[in-house]
Amino acid sequence: MTYTLLLGDYAYSSWSLRGWLFFEKFGIARKQHMLDFSSQDVAAQLAKYAPARTVPTMVTPEGAIVSDSLAIAEELASRHPDAGLWPTDPLARAIARNLTAEMHSGFVALRSACPMNLRTAYKDTNPSEDILADLARLETIWDDAFDKCAGQGPWLCGEYSIADAFYAPVAARIAGYGLPVGARAQAYVAAHLADPAFRRWRAMGLVHGETLPWYAKEFSTTPWPGPKALLAKAVSGTDAENTTCPYSGLPVTDVLELDGKRYGFCNPFCRDKTVADPEAWPDFMALVSS
Repeated sequence: MTYTLLLGDYAYSSWSLRGWLFFEKFGIARKQHMLDFSSQDVAAQLAKYAPARTVPTMVTPEGAIVSDSLAIAEELASRHPDAGLWPTDPLARAIARNLTAEMHSGFVALRSACPMNLRTAYKDTNPSEDILADLARLETIWDDAFDKCAGQGPWLCGEYSIADAFYAPVAARIAGYGLPVGARAQAYVAAHLADPAFRRWRAMGLVHGETLPWYAKEFSTTPWPGPKALLAKAVSGTDAENTTCPYSGLPVTDVLELDGKRYGFCNPFCRDKTVADPEAWPDFMALVSS
């Protein structure tokens, strides 16, 4: 069973982040294709996948075109009932579905004024009353989920679910714009920023594609508030501790240096995404620890 997943820019496409997390967090295999956001013609790039006009778009093994994020989530949950996309507990599942539906259709002020931008973080953003109202609503529904589901971990309804994937870009917005939320909500945001899958997506966003000026805001910038990446750097040559790429198994062509040791990869992107955040990549860290 093979899916095709069409995605937008790693750094800016919030809906694409959601779609990618459905597959990445729940171990669902796919063939992945990235669209070019710099040309601003997403619909044209999707012409051969009509009637899709937006990303993410999923093509099922039978050829169905599914281009709504909630529809993608529900279809995957139906096809992979044991993957855990929705909570198994009826109370938690109902709450998770409601949270997801509200995110899918709501929070217009927050989403409009604070577009996701994983390359930049801002301070002193002076959020409007409408944004503050959206933040208050987020805290209300998140607190309700935490209270009723009584999960032991950081996620809304117990184990990580579709609901958390839907709120990952919101966490990026709260962090990236320094928006005011209480301690409980801030801990939930921090859980997203520290999540290895989120870190992998952001690492790719830092090195893939161009910095798009129409996403920039006229605020003072500040360092990204998530976990600090290990200090690695790209270096020339092909001498390395390993002879094959930790991701593909192909021969080494590009190398990074970390803690005085050289590690090789099969192409510049594999190397650069690892330089951006080495600890986000389990296969690389396994190589380092070996």
